Amino acid sequence: MSEQTENTQPLTPPQPQQDDTQPIKPVKKKSRRWLSILIGIFGFIVLIGLGGFGGYTSGISDRQAAEDAIVLQQVTEQYQFALVDIEFKRYEAAVQRLQYIISKKPDYPGAREKLTEVLVISSIPTPTPAPTLTSTPDFSGAESAYQRAQQLIQAQDWGNALSAIDSIRKLDPTYKTAQVDGMYYFSLRNRGHALITQEGNLEGGIYYLTLAERFGPLDNTAVQLREGARMYIIGASFWELDWSQAYNYFSQVGSGWPAMWDGTMTASARLQYSAMRYGDDLFEQQQFCKAYEQFELAAGLGNLDDVATSHYNKAYQQCYPPTAIPPTNEPPTEVPTAP
Repeated sequence: MSEQTENTQPLTPPQPQQDDTQPIKPVKKKSRRWLSILIGIFGFIVLIGLGGFGGYTSGISDRQAAEDAIVLQQVTEQYQFALVDIEFKRYEAAVQRLQYIISKKPDYPGAREKLTEVLVISSIPTPTPAPTLTSTPDFSGAESAYQRAQQLIQAQDWGNALSAIDSIRKLDPTYKTAQVDGMYYFSLRNRGHALITQEGNLEGGIYYLTLAERFGPLDNTAVQLREGARMYIIGASFWELDWSQAYNYFSQVGSGWPAMWDGTMTASARLQYSAMRYGDDLFEQQQFCKAYEQFELAAGLGNLDDVATSHYNKAYQQCYPPTAIPPTNEPPTEVPTAP
């Protein structure tokens, strides 16, 4: 047992085990350089986004411009086709084309006016020998009044046609609304035109043309005729009060509508007479050269009356007096005598 004890190594006290864990080192703060890098990356992303948005917006604008150009080309072609349809009296096709143009481009030049013109033309019955109107039959109902109005329009009896159209509206306000409106426009327009050009009723003609304008824009002929009638009335208001103003207005009316009259004198006659009287006024104001020029204009329009002729001759003498021959102070030339 002692041998076993001797062979036994002395026991040493256990050594404390070392901890494998490394000591915790203090964490260093990130450098500001990383913050700058992050800000740069974020800014780059923002720039990319803005660039993409700008490109998207520009693309939309370009696409819209391209679409507008295509629409303009289409409506221009349709307008040209509509003019061809009107020339060959295909009015229904022309109306459809013009309505398409207005739906796509409401401000297309001339489309609305041309549509109104076509609607008016298409509402005119096919020219046939005018029927002899006998005693007025007893029509009843909107359809009968409509047929009666068509007959009166065909006969160009505008006053009675308007009465028949009024009957349609009284009997049935919803009966063929578009066609009845077209008949109103056509009858009112032509009634106004006839009053001015045939009857010399300028105020009445202006009134009917203005009523027609409620159903659609007037054509250029009607617009200019109404303007001429208005200038005639204004010019007549200066008659015997201010000949310069009277001449000014009738020089415009006479150049465009020389046959226009108000039941007393034509525009050309008023122009010539006001030209003479304006010349008389200039002569009385001793503006002889201007008076002479005015009388020259009046003489180009017609024969001058006695008063204007007298003033015309006197104005000429005052404006262009005879030139006196100046005396010469040179001594008479001696004729040499023969030696």
